[in-house]
Amino acid sequence: MRTLYAGPGPLTVARPTLAIGCYPGWEQTGPHAVLAAEDRTGVRGPAERHAWAHEVDAEAAGLLAELPRPPVIAAWYTTGRLRRWAGPGGTVAAIDGDLRAVIEDKAAFDSLMVAAGVPERMRIPCVRVEGQLPALAELRRRVGSRRLVVQSGADSGGRGTVFVDDAADLERAAAMSGGPYKVAAFITGWSSNTTVLSVPDTSGGVAVYVDRPSHKAIGITRAGIGPGKSAGNDWSRPWPEHAASGLVDSAVRIGRHLWAEHRMAGLFGLDALLTKGGQVRFNEINCRNQGTTEVSAVNQQLRGLPPFLAAHLTVLLGGRPDWLPDPDSFNQATIRAAARPGPGPYYLKLRHRGPGPVRLSGLRGPGVYRADGDRLVWVRTGAHPEGANADLGEMLLANLPAEHVVCLPGAELGTAEALTTGPGTPFAAAHQLSPFGDAVLHALTAHLTPVLDPTLSEVTPS
Repeated sequence: MRTLYAGPGPLTVARPTLAIGCYPGWEQTGPHAVLAAEDRTGVRGPAERHAWAHEVDAEAAGLLAELPRPPVIAAWYTTGRLRRWAGPGGTVAAIDGDLRAVIEDKAAFDSLMVAAGVPERMRIPCVRVEGQLPALAELRRRVGSRRLVVQSGADSGGRGTVFVDDAADLERAAAMSGGPYKVAAFITGWSSNTTVLSVPDTSGGVAVYVDRPSHKAIGITRAGIGPGKSAGNDWSRPWPEHAASGLVDSAVRIGRHLWAEHRMAGLFGLDALLTKGGQVRFNEINCRNQGTTEVSAVNQQLRGLPPFLAAHLTVLLGGRPDWLPDPDSFNQATIRAAARPGPGPYYLKLRHRGPGPVRLSGLRGPGVYRADGDRLVWVRTGAHPEGANADLGEMLLANLPAEHVVCLPGAELGTAEALTTGPGTPFAAAHQLSPFGDAVLHALTAHLTPVLDPTLSEVTPS
């Protein structure tokens, strides 16, 4: 939520009284208080990223119960734990968890698009398989592609997706679940993420606002990002105008369908592929705000508006975001902005790619840096992507661990974020870093100090 209250035109009322999560904040992000699992464990790793809520459960419930008023908890989607934390008088401002599972069901996505009226040319050839997966040759014949993408469930972050090239891959896909499965043709091109906001109108319908689509880099081994997983997004790179127009039209159709069918309003995300020939093919929906929402909010701020997240929370709490412009005018401006080069924000995920535990040393914590040869050099404090100009070699390093924290292989070390008109993008191609992106990772590596005995870490609050 930091782009709401820590950047240009800050909405100070959005500053959290208490931020609860896996990683600690830093001074410029400005929550009034922070409860972070990492402050307890002194360890950052893939498992810790998924177990943080259990780690802070009792303390979070206690702190929230001590607040002078019933809490309003902003989150991606509702869970039993969040409802328990909120207590009988509190509110969880989030997409309903059961509804999210229905809408994000990967095996049902093609049916959702058909019901919404998305043109066939924008859908990937696929079949739904209810039980056991058929033989590889049969699946290839049914979808018309040698390489397949098998998906199941309603998970995020590339989980629930297997790329299938041979029988062994198909066995791995079958092991994900008992089905149902979506088996789709593999389409080459740039992946993309688009943030969409739907707001109930006064006539019983819904107004749908579509942000500009990104170029999302996938599966960059150099960055420690596996197949099917995102290395980050860049919103400065232009789209073909006809492709952006088709994407916006389909996003509006989907938003209206979700309202008519499920009374779903608020934020959702659409993942798509942009082919070399300029075709758009949708491949996934995320019924919630997500990791991209934080940085894509800069697109709205560049247009003189608060981030979509402010309207999302307003809608979930029963209010009317009356600052929003006419949706048709907004979406036409989106198409024009998407078809032109920058300025736009980006983020690049920073992962620990080595085989052993390390600590991050020689930095001053989150803030604006630039790469200087083999090192990262501090420039100034910061908490918002717009505060770093990538065209000048700057980047905001967000969510860095404190020096005492032991980072395990595969750990998220943070994100590099900035604004660029194009030259400062971290990505050269759909699966490749740019020289700038490569320089950032190279310089970061120099600040990783091996930990010989990770059990000797001393846990101190950050």
